[in-house]
Amino acid sequence: MYEKDGEKYFVVDGHAHFWDASPENWVPGQEQYAKGWIECFHAYQSLGPPATHWPMEQFQKYSEDMMMRHLFDEGHVDVAIFQPTYLKQWYRNGFNTTEANAALAEKYPGKFIVNTRWDPRDGDEGLQELADNVARWGCKGVKLYTAEWRGDSRGWSLKSPEAARYLEKCQELGVKNIHVHKGPTIWPLDKDAFDVADVDFAATNFPELNFIVEHVGLPRIDDFCYMATQEPNVYAGLSVVVGALMHARPRFFARVMGELMFWVGEDKMVFGADYAIWEPRWQVEGFVDWNMPTDDQFSDYAQLTTQAKKKMLGLNAARLYDIKVPAELDLPVPAGPEGAEPLVAPSSI
Repeated sequence: MYEKDGEKYFVVDGHAHFWDASPENWVPGQEQYAKGWIECFHAYQSLGPPATHWPMEQFQKYSEDMMMRHLFDEGHVDVAIFQPTYLKQWYRNGFNTTEANAALAEKYPGKFIVNTRWDPRDGDEGLQELADNVARWGCKGVKLYTAEWRGDSRGWSLKSPEAARYLEKCQELGVKNIHVHKGPTIWPLDKDAFDVADVDFAATNFPELNFIVEHVGLPRIDDFCYMATQEPNVYAGLSVVVGALMHARPRFFARVMGELMFWVGEDKMVFGADYAIWEPRWQVEGFVDWNMPTDDQFSDYAQLTTQAKKKMLGLNAARLYDIKVPAELDLPVPAGPEGAEPLVAPSSI
């Protein structure tokens, strides 16, 4: 919980990882890609405040004690959602797996939500693995990486019939939150595989699922906004938006937030620190203090209210994942007409 100027914020970090990119985990013959991948991640960290930069060795593999301290002791996070990324073509045991994340979640009850993942190229075996993971850890969400390499395949599309089988399975299993990485390219993956067009297709075909577009499709912010405004089940995942832009590119950050507020709205935006690329503390504190610039260039953008910030920092994610929010950290329940049933607070729906 974070408190500032008498206001209390329930914080859900919607995008966290516990990865191992150390050289011991590199697949023989794939070292250039394993090394290049984590070096690209590390370069993104430089967009945060200098005091938060890590040496490469620490960045490749950090301890659970460090993660717990950065997220919960210092970072104001109440609940963090794990978003796995396997990359087993380059990393022996996977880069950031459901199993590794779940082991940490089991050790610290109530701190983490465990999401799993799937890849339609895994066929029937992958469908069974998805069902097994949901049964074992109660997953309510999945993280999808449409640009992940697999043999000679350098990505896949949510438009494919194979992906539709997995989305149907998610509906069957009650996995309602589909997090899709659609953002900045990470070397050596292909930029085109991160295009947001296939989310539009899938969201229309599966209206009962929520599609959280991680990193809001950057740099394709306009494409994302026009798509998300017509699809009621498409949400904006703010990881990278806050971490990469708020400190390093403040005016571009203002434009992105202004477009998101205008087209997508405060009820469909979800904070994520993207740990361990960036630590959550400076992001949470900076976002609470942030205001839209008032010069003419930004005059048609709305200011973010305290209510909007509370929704984005935690209450919207709490609603998607049925997380119980303490009453003192929730928004007041609006009063209904006399004699009417009381309205339900947004984060309790």
